[in-house]
Amino acid sequence: MSKHWYDQQTIYQIYPKSFNDSNNDGIGDIPGITEKVPYLKELGITTIWLNPIYQSPQVDNGYDVSDYYQVDPSLGTMAEVEDLIATVHQNGMYIIFDFVLNHTSDQHPWFKKAVAEPNSPYRDYYLWQDPAADGGRPNNWGSFFGGSVWDKDPAGGSQYYFHLFDKRMPDLNWKNPAVRQAMRDVAEFWVEKGIDGLRLDAFIHLAKADFRQTYPSATGDQTPIISDMFYAHLPKVHEYLHDFVAAIKAKHPDTYVVGEASSADPHLMVDYTKPGTDECDNVITFRTFADDNSHDDASFSDMFQPRPMDVTTYKQHTVGIQAALAGVSLPTLYWNNHDMARVATRYGDADYPLQSAKSLATALYLQRGVPIIYYGEELGLTNIRYNDIADFEDQTVPGFVESAKAAGKSTAEIMTMLNKTHKMAGRGPMQWNDDPNHGFSDHLPWKHGATDDMNAAAEMADADSVWNYYRQLLQLKQQSVFVNGEFIMLPSNKQLFTYAIDDGHQQAAIVCNLTPAMRTYTLPFEADTTWLVQGGATVKDREVTLPAWSSIVLQAK
Repeated sequence: MSKHWYDQQTIYQIYPKSFNDSNNDGIGDIPGITEKVPYLKELGITTIWLNPIYQSPQVDNGYDVSDYYQVDPSLGTMAEVEDLIATVHQNGMYIIFDFVLNHTSDQHPWFKKAVAEPNSPYRDYYLWQDPAADGGRPNNWGSFFGGSVWDKDPAGGSQYYFHLFDKRMPDLNWKNPAVRQAMRDVAEFWVEKGIDGLRLDAFIHLAKADFRQTYPSATGDQTPIISDMFYAHLPKVHEYLHDFVAAIKAKHPDTYVVGEASSADPHLMVDYTKPGTDECDNVITFRTFADDNSHDDASFSDMFQPRPMDVTTYKQHTVGIQAALAGVSLPTLYWNNHDMARVATRYGDADYPLQSAKSLATALYLQRGVPIIYYGEELGLTNIRYNDIADFEDQTVPGFVESAKAAGKSTAEIMTMLNKTHKMAGRGPMQWNDDPNHGFSDHLPWKHGATDDMNAAAEMADADSVWNYYRQLLQLKQQSVFVNGEFIMLPSNKQLFTYAIDDGHQQAAIVCNLTPAMRTYTLPFEADTTWLVQGGATVKDREVTLPAWSSIVLQAK
């Protein structure tokens, strides 16, 4: 049986700027979220996760925090946040906040003081390093946002400061006890406001290696190179994480902590979630996904080339995670988030939009684990389609564009690739109805472009819609066998995703066709009851017939 409230949750991720605009300024806001809590409850959501709402210059859409104790004015007020928390709880639901603890904005008072007053205690709140012997950057480590992790002291001093992401987002120095205490204080402030948990952003990067290290390159020059081994999953991360979580849970033991461990393999996932260690309750890794790159065009950069799913490799990743975490913690189950393209665009089938959205959901969300649904996914929402390179707000995009143009690709072809694969194309406004701007706002949304014709109001009224299928699937997920059962991958070919869930009393078989072709499958046991079916799938005796992108959930005799 589940031990904690968060073991039986369905989480819904909301990108606040894109969810619902209550004051018609084109930007989603906190009252807009509050207004839609009944919608989420009707869908079957039990926990809401908000991307950052703190005061921010919005260089990285809220992940650059300038004041952790204030709500960004574009999103609302503290009173409105308190009202949202109360409304969520009144509806029997929970709410968790994104917590950015690896870095701040360069507009945060700590960094401003660190720059203006080099001898102040705040200088040590960040990571500074003297230049290399030749006067250049301390090393060749590369930033995730392109270029180097090092930028010169804005005040003109000789030192460089470290930023793993944008140069306007300096990394905090977690070796400093004052930093660790300050971040605990911020977390405790929000937990005492009534939030039920924290999603720890980029926590795997809190510790860094000796800055004198250089990543070996074939050229031997200082061209920046992504050097994960120097700033991800280092042993000190566990110490920092434990101290942070233990302090929060000492006062608020029911606080849920889910960590973003983007590059964690199954063994690291175990290390971060072992019971009794006071680290994370669950972690989110990007290593569940598997793209088929066999058709990549080698004549230009592969960074934003669209790829279908490699189903066999995806199944292997799934088995590895499920096997490692069995008896340890629950995996997080998600198809998309704010850092990637939408699943309907990335892996769905434009010729079978409803069926593919439903089959992909069935393949994932009945597994052992905690579902995390990205806003609009329940509609089969696709990526927005921009018309301008600047809309992607990404300094790595121009390099891709230059590479693709050199290979002879047209601007239209390049935009098609970016719109299919880029994370910003997955952050378009929620589509509520068929009013202008899909009911998101009376004002032109902060992100806008071409969209597919779908909306929540129409789908809620359509018994065969993706929305109603998600609702049924999430209801089924609450049954004991799916809450407490073990995951068993069943043998099948590369076109099918088949597994069983067994809690010792009941056994369910989940059979999903992830292709546009008709498939058949022989069950390893006889079926007693059909719990859920879509796309025209049928079963006779032990033989399952699966039309394009269909799926079926069966109870064993």
